[in-house]
Amino acid sequence: MSFRNPYDDVEIPDVSVYDFLFGSIADGDLDRTALIDSRNGATTTYRQLIGSIDAAAGALAARGIGVGDVVAVLSPNIPAFATVFHGILRAGATATTLNALFTANEIRKQLVDAKAKMLVTISMMAPQALEAAREVGIADENIIILDGEGQAASGHPNAADLLGAGLPAPEVEFDPATHIAVLPYSSGTTGNPKGVMLSHRNLVANVAQIEPINGMVSDDVVLAVLPFFHIYGMTVLLNAALKARASLVVMPRFDMVEFLESVQTHKITYAFIAPPVAVALAKHPIVDKFDLSSIHTMVSGAAPLDEELGNAVAKRLGLTMLQGFGMSELSPVSHLIPFDGGEKTRGVRAPLASVGWAVPNTENRIVDPGTGADVEIPAEGVSEPGELWVKGPNVMVGYLNNDAATAETIVEGGWLRTGDMATVDATGCVTIVDRLKELIKYKGYQVPPAELEALLLTNPKIADVAVVGAHDEDGEEVPKAFVVVAEGAELTADEVMEFTAERVAPYKKVRQVEFIDAVPKSASGKILRKDLRK
Repeated sequence: MSFRNPYDDVEIPDVSVYDFLFGSIADGDLDRTALIDSRNGATTTYRQLIGSIDAAAGALAARGIGVGDVVAVLSPNIPAFATVFHGILRAGATATTLNALFTANEIRKQLVDAKAKMLVTISMMAPQALEAAREVGIADENIIILDGEGQAASGHPNAADLLGAGLPAPEVEFDPATHIAVLPYSSGTTGNPKGVMLSHRNLVANVAQIEPINGMVSDDVVLAVLPFFHIYGMTVLLNAALKARASLVVMPRFDMVEFLESVQTHKITYAFIAPPVAVALAKHPIVDKFDLSSIHTMVSGAAPLDEELGNAVAKRLGLTMLQGFGMSELSPVSHLIPFDGGEKTRGVRAPLASVGWAVPNTENRIVDPGTGADVEIPAEGVSEPGELWVKGPNVMVGYLNNDAATAETIVEGGWLRTGDMATVDATGCVTIVDRLKELIKYKGYQVPPAELEALLLTNPKIADVAVVGAHDEDGEEVPKAFVVVAEGAELTADEVMEFTAERVAPYKKVRQVEFIDAVPKSASGKILRKDLRK
């Protein structure tokens, strides 16, 4: 049986993303700080941001960009990203965001698939961007290099060219429910990347859904280190924080010292992270050299956060640690522990190992992948695991030019199959067990890699770890651990295997170990298991 979210439904206005975020901004908020550049401290007010978005939309319209066109953005987190991204949407076009680490070939593939008409980037990424854009036939005047620096930028429009004319934003008309606002690409951790079609209504809905439970207010100073090109950073930072009229401290990339310096210098109050950052915050000795007392809330997402690890960070930094769940296809947030942990909003505290309750306006099912039957919701305790299905206004329109994949993911009744195994308790609180496709099958038993990873991270000699299924001499799939040894520690494969053997059921034991320098991860913090399997 399905179960609904436990909150009151929220109103989802039938408007564009721009109108939702900025259309009703109060006069008193216009001169609040919207963006702070972590590199030099430069600030942008909401008044300046809205003005630059309007100017960008006007410039794009003058260049023939409008409804039905796709503009690609290849950039790290910089203040100009917000201007360009929302300028594209304001002009009625669709933004497809590219991973800032992409090679020319990867850029080319996305430009072709998305049918991008224009590419916006920065000089640091110009070589690979130009190579890809020219291969697919994008004209030089449609390759905008924002900072306009270096020889590669010669002959291309820059930010001054885009904004300097001060052209008014165009009047555009489209249906927010069906018009595609953004086209991010799924990470490809379990297959080829696919364009995820998200409408204006999808993005508006998701900000509206998380607004009453994330606890973010206008006085918050939010650290934006998660990439804006990924749907996690795009929604919970670039959109949700701006809707709350908070201030975003924009970091181009994660660097531990710069992260800590930004928190101390700008008095960060609210931070969104992925589990690898939590590992560093819990274990790295340099953390004690900085004053991080301003942070009151930290939210982990993009991959499962172990409860012991999360509690270690919360205790060390004296903050409230929360966890959420989502995916690109859900715009992305479908579950979140509320800002008070659930004590006031739900009357019960959510375990940090969980991802909390479903966000407003959504329904869930837990489905046995073997039988297709719904897993029974217990009157007390926790259910058996099954695949998590979600239905709501944040469910994507579909995959671009891929009806077969869309039909496999969004099934009858509008239910989206997440591909994640989860359990639910009597209150409706959901816990993610592991990826359905990443479960290791050992002699018929299912072994969740995330469980073993969480256990191994409790070993002080292990700095980081990833577990995947590998094959032994008999062809049997077994758990294999890729281990990063902590600085100054000595560790053998036998010690790693003994550590797990003493703490888990026999079928879950790690049976192979390989030591590596770093665990490969996507920009959002997901372990790239397919790279390790190679």
